[in-house]
Amino acid sequence: MPKTEDKTTKETSTVRKGRYFYANGKRKTSVARVRLYENGKGDIVINDKPMKEYFFGSLIGNIKAPLKLVDMLKNFDITVKVVGGGVSSQSDAVRHGISKALIVFDPALRAVLKKVGFLTRDSRVKERKKPGLHGARRAPQWAKR
Repeated sequence: MPKTEDKTTKETSTVRKGRYFYANGKRKTSVARVRLYENGKGDIVINDKPMKEYFFGSLIGNIKAPLKLVDMLKNFDITVKVVGGGVSSQSDAVRHGISKALIVFDPALRAVLKKVGFLTRDSRVKERKKPGLHGARRAPQWAKR
C-alpha cells in the first residue's frame, strides 16, 4: 500500500504577523506582491516555499540585488506571492517589488535604487499576432511566380 503524506506534519512557512511594508512588482505577465517585515533575519519566502526551493542559480542573486545594494540583506524577513509568467519573469517581478517596498520603508533609498534601474518597470511584453501573418511579424513566404 502506498504511503500517503500527512499534510498537517508537512513543514511549511509560518504566516508572519506584525508591521510590514508592501509593494507590487511587475514584469511581462508576472505580478509579485511583496511584504517586507522589519527586524527580520533575512528569510525570503516565495509562495509559501523558501526562496532556494522556488528559484535557482542567478535568479536568487537577481532577487537579492536591491537588498545588497542598500546593505539591508539581513534587516528584513520577506514574504512574496507571485503569479503569472515564467521563472525569469517572476524573479524580475520580485526584484521590482522588493525595490518598491524599500522605498516605502525609507524614501531616501530612492536615488540609489533608481540610478541602478531597479525602480523602472520593464514594460516589454510579447507582441500580438496580426491577421494575414504567421506570427507577430513573420509574413508568408513570397513567391515571384
